[in-house]
Amino acid sequence: MMKLFLVAALLVPFVGALPWSEAPAPDAPKTRLAIIGLDHDHVWGQLGDILKEPTADLVAIADPNPELTAKAKARVPASVKFYDNYGKLLDEAKPEAVIVTTENDRHLEILKQCASRHIHFSTEKPMASNAAEAREMERLANKAHIKLMVNYWNAWVAPTHEIFHRVYAGELGPVQKILVQYGHQGPKEIGVSKEFAAWLYDPAKNGGGAIIDFGCYGAEWALWLKGRPSRVYARTLTLKADQHNAVDDDALIVLEYPDASAIIQASWDWPYDKGQVEVYGPKGSLLATQDKLFYRPPAAPSDKLMPLGKPVDLKPVPHETSNPIAYFLDCIRNGKPIEDPVSARLNVGVVEVLDAAKESIRTGHPVEFPTR
Repeated sequence: MMKLFLVAALLVPFVGALPWSEAPAPDAPKTRLAIIGLDHDHVWGQLGDILKEPTADLVAIADPNPELTAKAKARVPASVKFYDNYGKLLDEAKPEAVIVTTENDRHLEILKQCASRHIHFSTEKPMASNAAEAREMERLANKAHIKLMVNYWNAWVAPTHEIFHRVYAGELGPVQKILVQYGHQGPKEIGVSKEFAAWLYDPAKNGGGAIIDFGCYGAEWALWLKGRPSRVYARTLTLKADQHNAVDDDALIVLEYPDASAIIQASWDWPYDKGQVEVYGPKGSLLATQDKLFYRPPAAPSDKLMPLGKPVDLKPVPHETSNPIAYFLDCIRNGKPIEDPVSARLNVGVVEVLDAAKESIRTGHPVEFPTR
């Protein structure tokens, strides 16, 4: 099954491989979009992308919180309608697609309503709070023939596009080790909204703490660049004991492969923002951050001026793969499949990894990971 996964990834290249497309004509029909949920702080970035996207027509927003609704009203055209019930929005505003920015454990509930109305669905990572719900989301979306996308910020930046192509071109040789380090000082420490914090620290609504919030990035990278592991081991810590949080704030996940390992360090305890992936093979290593990529050849001597390796020149990212809204609408308007790493198929695997990690923590032992 692993071989099939990798072959599929090669045959259907990462979204960054798509050619530059011409801008739509000013009078081209637009896609009717709606936002469901304003209690996820990522919504404001998505809202900005919608307002700048020439093919997007934001018709409605649903959220019961009057403070968040007032904040959104101040940022959108007067034509946008507001609802405190998303079901009523779906029936009256009749969007073609929705952007869901809610608690993780509500994703399946909302997708059920969208699938019954044949409305395309994009949600923030992770896909769901547990694997059973993620699998059901994929099943329902496939049955309804709607697009289902899971958004990660790292999918839209140039270093990600470049590292994918170089790894699959074999520039490192077989991938032998992946090290992913993602996180920040903590939601409370960086000042997330009270509405966002209320469910980030809730083990039911979020699915966990840092292990979910940032562990999903590591699972995303590992599945995308290497495939499904054979075993999963994990441990979590609560370093901020004085906060009395109900979830972990530091997590380590190890994915075992017959010929490799992936080490995921997900934390709300970094002393600063952290978001990088390193990929190693017999021909060297690549390290990708949010805006840079470095290559280090095998047996490279220590370089005090470039300790991470030699910077790699990065190509501009095409508009239709530069942000989640542009990509989602391009796939809808042109009948394109949602590709890895934001596809439903890969992201079911992400949540399966997270479930296996939580089971490993419960038992204290590695968990055998099922093949497909």
